[in-house]
This record gives sequence, C-alpha cells and structure tokens, in this order.
Amino acid sequence: MKIHKLFNNYDVIFHLAGLSRIQPSFDQPSLTININSVGTERVLAFAMQYKTKVIYAGSSSKWHNPFQSPYATSKHLGEELCKMYKNTYDMEIEICRFYNVYGPHEIVDGDWAAVTGIWRRQVRDGEQITIVGDGEQRRDFTHVDDIVDGLYKVSTKCIEHEDAWELGTGKNYSINELTEMFGQTEVEYIPARKGEYPFTLADYTKANQELGWTPILDIKDYISEVIK
Repeated sequence: MKIHKLFNNYDVIFHLAGLSRIQPSFDQPSLTININSVGTERVLAFAMQYKTKVIYAGSSSKWHNPFQSPYATSKHLGEELCKMYKNTYDMEIEICRFYNVYGPHEIVDGDWAAVTGIWRRQVRDGEQITIVGDGEQRRDFTHVDDIVDGLYKVSTKCIEHEDAWELGTGKNYSINELTEMFGQTEVEYIPARKGEYPFTLADYTKANQELGWTPILDIKDYISEVIK
C-alpha cells in the first residue's frame, strides 16, 4: 500500500521528531538543520497536501538567542516555517513549546541524554555527578505525562494560538538544587559550555485559561522514585 493511502485518513500529525540536544549540534550542524528544519518543512508540505492538522514540538530556546547554537537556530526555523505555512496556506498548525522534558524511558546513555538521564547513569555506575558551570543556571523541568496531556488538549480543542502554547511548570530549579534532590554530596564541576542558557521558565497562563491545562507532576517526586 502506498504511503499516501496510509496517511490520508489521519486527522492530526504530531511532529515530535528531531535532534534535541544543544551540545551535539555543534559537531553536527548540517545534520541538525537538515532534520529539524528541512525535515519540518517536509512534514508541513505533506500535511498541506492531505489537509491534516499539525502539532509541532517547539523549544524553550525560543526565548534566548536563536543563533547561539545550530540546535537553537534549527528549532527557531521550524517555528517560523510552521507560521508561514499556517498563514500562507490557511493550515491548522499549532506550536507547543516544551521545557526540559523528563520522565520514564528517557535516554541515560550517550550524547543525547539530558541532565536527569546523565545523572541517573552516573549514579548507576558509581560515578560523581558532574555539574556544568557553577550550577546556578535554572531549568523548568516538565514531566512527559504533562506534555502528553497538553498535546492532547491542543489537538482536540479548536482553539488557535497566534504564537505558541507554552508547556512548562512555571517554576524552575537550579542545577545545584537538582543535585540535592539526587542526594549527592560529592560532585564535580566542569567548565561552562557554549550555547547554554542561564534559565528556562514557562508562562503557561494561556494554556491553563483556554485549554484547561495544568501541569501536575514535579521533578522531586520523579527523582525520589528513580534513585531508590
């Protein structure tokens, strides 16, 4: 069966694919741009052909300099492409900006792991936890279950956002505070890295008021479970 026959009956495409880490993007800029930007354009062109609604996974990097890493640029371009297709071709496209997503089945090994995954592996292997920079950078950590709930609400309610739905908890923790949640006293500070942001913090007021979305899970509870 041809692919267009398979997809022609779908009502919505959740475009969640991409290369999602800042540091690896410096070593693979072409691949990052190709997958995150060119790949997004191809998804949008496909959706236009079959009149399918698209929900795009944006990034909290939107609120910082989009040109300080290939990753940030690629996600910025992805959002701009969504807005262009939405306005030019009158498509149903909604952007959902994710904030430091964590949760079950997160990557713990290799270059694509985020901080909670990296630390889980280090604790597992009996290594010291490593903290980038001074550890005072703050992150809004959002559980994947809350993200899924937000995506569901955006996809099922016919409410249009002129920019993007912010899916974050509205509170952030410093990396040093996160270390305390892991119960680790012996840590290793390593040099700060280019492309990193001083903080992320979502304002999900509109998602709450218009979609009825409220994040309910806190990273403290998740960490206490995974490090038992």
